Amino acid sequence: MELAGSPGPHVFVESLDHPIVDDDDHHHLSRALRMRAGDALTVSDGRGSWAPAEYADSGPLPLTAAPVHVPAPSASTTVAFSLVKGQKPELVVQKLTELGVDHLVVLDAERSVVRWDDKKVASHLDRFRRIMREASMQSHRVRLPTIDALVPAAEHLARPEVAAAHFGGSPITAEHRSIAIGPEGGWSPAEVAVVGARTVTLGATVLRAETAAIAAGTLLSATTVMGSSDPV
Repeated sequence: MELAGSPGPHVFVESLDHPIVDDDDHHHLSRALRMRAGDALTVSDGRGSWAPAEYADSGPLPLTAAPVHVPAPSASTTVAFSLVKGQKPELVVQKLTELGVDHLVVLDAERSVVRWDDKKVASHLDRFRRIMREASMQSHRVRLPTIDALVPAAEHLARPEVAAAHFGGSPITAEHRSIAIGPEGGWSPAEVAVVGARTVTLGATVLRAETAAIAAGTLLSATTVMGSSDPV
């Protein structure tokens, strides 16, 4: 039984054995979505399992079928993006989650204009995780993505599976599972030297950093669905 196309909203609970909706989600379902007892929805533990259920005003939600477990992907996808100003990082986190990216990394690149201290890292990570949870509910994901911050760009680019978005790079194929996006000012010469020939192109135009991150997530998702090594 597939989750795609299942009726009603989608909500996360701690356990499908005792599916209790937390207060904030309960408020959203009852007030914003105007759900009533008996309305159809789906519930997930965020770790790959989900089940169809009925909304209840209080207590555990009654499941209408046995839980289903969706295996983790054999090769997960990662998009790393450099810090940008304002609320743009929140937009990137939201859209990459909706696109099905498995792991997000926030990079501290040499040419990043924005700088976070430890306190800001903690507060932004908390905010990002809330956004990922909300976006996962909206997009009916059954496995919550993960996120790391703040990782030095050179350190991340040194990982052999990482390809950096850079002009002159290769087309993205299903063999690419991890793409890194530089800041508005681009990668520094030192960062380019670290990544070497492991570069990919996102097209013929110059994209803003947040647009590039979302484009990378879109292309990774497309190659995953296609399941082939054809370039996109």
